[in-house]
Amino acid sequence: MATWDSRHRMDPDGTSAAAHPALFRNLCRSSPWKWQSLRFEYWDEPFADAPNPTASLVRAWLRRPGALRLETADGLVLHSTTGINDSRDGLYVSATRKSWLLPPHLVTPVYDDHGLVRRRPEAAYGEPGFGNGRFSAALDPVELAGNAPVPLEFPGSNAVEIREVRQQEHEGRPVLEAVVVPTAAYHPGHPAAPLCLPGRSRIRVDLGTGVCVASQSLEAGSEEYGHWLRIIAVDEYMLDDLFLAQSMSLTDVRQHITWDVPA
Repeated sequence: MATWDSRHRMDPDGTSAAAHPALFRNLCRSSPWKWQSLRFEYWDEPFADAPNPTASLVRAWLRRPGALRLETADGLVLHSTTGINDSRDGLYVSATRKSWLLPPHLVTPVYDDHGLVRRRPEAAYGEPGFGNGRFSAALDPVELAGNAPVPLEFPGSNAVEIREVRQQEHEGRPVLEAVVVPTAAYHPGHPAAPLCLPGRSRIRVDLGTGVCVASQSLEAGSEEYGHWLRIIAVDEYMLDDLFLAQSMSLTDVRQHITWDVPA
């Protein structure tokens, strides 16, 4: 049996149970409870083994819920926002049930025997997006598994068929890799940018975070559809200033301040 630490993260050496489709689905449900901040690099195209050095990428800092900073490889800020100053008045006055849902990390899911999420509770799910919906879907790939196992009487109602599950390494981190085929029950969170197209796709999900770190269509004519994600750090402390377009910090008194005195 695979072993787990106190944060429900798989021991990379515990591989005996890694090749079961149910574990792959449960891993796809687990991202909201595995991390609170993530630093990574993202390519909106697939690669066989490693990113092409000339391919365009974005560097990302993400802190749940909703804080995201994106830069180009040259350090140009593409996007920077945090919800710390957003007014909630309109949301609460609307008095909808969804307005009062708690963030996922404040509610408890049903775990399986290996510490992965078997059944997700109702919560305020949703990851920040950029460019297209595949960016946010990769951060929480629940669309590949659904919120809970399907009834035994209806095995065909799984979102995807899962084949050839095995443990691999991706950018130095252990992952579960599988070939998946979407069924009629597959409903991506962003229909214009699903994690997998019709037919076979290769999917990799990081064991430590539950993030989909790679996807690629295996069908002729669509091999260029997919993404690649390199995780750099997990659960780093991130200040609010990192996500603000203009820093709210006080003046650095160590820097020389010039005074223009009129003649």
